[in-house]
Amino acid sequence: MTEALRLAEQGLFTTTPNPRVGCLIVKNGRVVGKGAHKRAGEPHAEILALREAGHEAKGSDVYVTLEPCSHFGRTPPCADALIKAEVKRVIVAMQDPNPKVAGSGMARLNAYGIDTCVGLMESEANVLNSGFVSRMNRSRPFVRCKIAASLDGRTALSNSVSKWITSEAAREDVQYWRARSCAILTGIGTVIADNPSMSVRKFDIGRQPLKVVVDSKLRISSEASILSAGKTLIAYTGSKIDADRQKFQGAELIHAPQKDEKVDLEWLLAFLAQREINDILVEAGNSLNGKLLEYSLIDELIIYYAPLIMGQDASSMFSTADYSQMSQCPKVDIIDVIQLGKEIRIRAKPLYQSTV
Repeated sequence: MTEALRLAEQGLFTTTPNPRVGCLIVKNGRVVGKGAHKRAGEPHAEILALREAGHEAKGSDVYVTLEPCSHFGRTPPCADALIKAEVKRVIVAMQDPNPKVAGSGMARLNAYGIDTCVGLMESEANVLNSGFVSRMNRSRPFVRCKIAASLDGRTALSNSVSKWITSEAAREDVQYWRARSCAILTGIGTVIADNPSMSVRKFDIGRQPLKVVVDSKLRISSEASILSAGKTLIAYTGSKIDADRQKFQGAELIHAPQKDEKVDLEWLLAFLAQREINDILVEAGNSLNGKLLEYSLIDELIIYYAPLIMGQDASSMFSTADYSQMSQCPKVDIIDVIQLGKEIRIRAKPLYQSTV
């Protein structure tokens, strides 16, 4: 299963909106077939592994990172292909959260006398497809918030200058997180201050993530770089307008409902999930970061700490209400800490208090 998960990582940047899946076929202790799903519409991992195994698939053990599909989607059901190949046993890391499958794939295999087992390295498989799982189970994408900060937790000088807080090593690492994301979310403040393109440059993945700009009053300039770096969606509020398409360079304008006189971020994430967006990388300022944190919408923080001090008048990571008690302060669970050049990267999971 470890090898099957490694195979699944081959589709890390390209399977969207599908999950990343790997498959290994073993017979008499020998690997006879391997497969990895690469792109939506192309053969699934099981099909590729069966093709490689050929007649040796009969009586084999199949290790697959996600429950074989049992429905006709962009491709035929993998469960039927495994049945036709007369495999002996199918070991699955995790059940498919897609309600169109969700156990029916395993049930179909069992009905034809194929032994099944679910749960081997389930947590690893879940992490690999955290965005797909989030979209299926919560009807919203998995949200990672990337922040570049000084050692004293500041993200821009008081005059809004923020280039460059971190070194090339950290910026190259950001390229990895952009490449594996379906969309990049930012606010109009960042667009005006930095004029970023937020494009994937280091990896040749055959696509650019959707750029999503939260711009309540449609202040974006027609010259904004983000409008020319792949598809862009602009979420605004207030009265609907007869948009000047030349100004917005063909960007899609979405009229969003309001919350706290701003774009309703929960609505926006649900809307993006309906567009089959699995993973979102947030690259924004402290205002949008603060609202996402306040509404418990950040699933993971990726913070790059640079070895410099920017002072008390510089911008903070999050614009939030003042807390009077330590118990009110949001807590996080540190997932990972590594050094990249001179910077330290911390990945952390916010621990939100349940309202139930």
